[in-house]
Amino acid sequence: MIDLHVHTTASDGQYRPAQIMQKAADLGINTIAITDHDTVAGLEEGRAEAEKLGINFVPGIEMNINGSRGEFHLLGLGLERISTSLQTAIDNLQKNRVLRNEEMIAKMRADGVDITLEELTARFPDTVIGRPHIAAMLVEKGLVRKRQQAFDKYLAKGRPWYCERVGTNLDEAIIAIRESGGIPVIAHPMSLYLSWGKLPAALQDIYERGVMGLEAFHPGARMTDCLRLEECARKIGYFITAASDFHGEKVRADRKLGHTCNNKVIEDKFWTEELGPALERVQKN
Repeated sequence: MIDLHVHTTASDGQYRPAQIMQKAADLGINTIAITDHDTVAGLEEGRAEAEKLGINFVPGIEMNINGSRGEFHLLGLGLERISTSLQTAIDNLQKNRVLRNEEMIAKMRADGVDITLEELTARFPDTVIGRPHIAAMLVEKGLVRKRQQAFDKYLAKGRPWYCERVGTNLDEAIIAIRESGGIPVIAHPMSLYLSWGKLPAALQDIYERGVMGLEAFHPGARMTDCLRLEECARKIGYFITAASDFHGEKVRADRKLGHTCNNKVIEDKFWTEELGPALERVQKN
């Protein structure tokens, strides 16, 4: 069992990196990637604990990309180092997150909600603040009962406190990941919100620009769609990954570590036959 897309408290996950490694060991997971949003802050702790437990650790990141009708998230998997270009991209992404948070908080305060960015930062230290943290604060303040209700009523796209996010340029992100010794992989491609008629051409363009892998299997998609994504991606030339996109039971109860769509166990082959060999080829060159 493996998992190639997991979040920790360094971004919007429930567990610290070391705790994630312990949970992975308890489940018998032998290979795991930490891929926090727009940060690599959890990698050192994750790697150290993985080494103690004998787990194959895959350092990663999940970056927000501009230019999609929906959400375009790009995974960088197998990072050997943090290049100057990747650090610059991370710095810019985090600055954009702060500006977005300030804009959302301004909308909330205009509607009478007593909340500040300083309060959020103090409540969630050493993390990249985003909408999940705002949702958690709304639960604590008694404005909603559950985090998902905060998104449904206030924070999701089209809701009163939503603000558009600013990501990074795809080509710059690809270069940053490659210069860090990693491989760019499209995360949960159904989130691009493209029709099946438009998706193949979009995936072809992204592939030709240098993205090598596609996360065809994700718990947010139906199995029929995952299989269709795999078929489309293989025709283009992508290798395939599978993941849980685990954040923790209190954040997303429907996602389980080591499991993907339809609660299916993530097979070792997605490392041994897909990502692993691709990393070997890239890192030899």
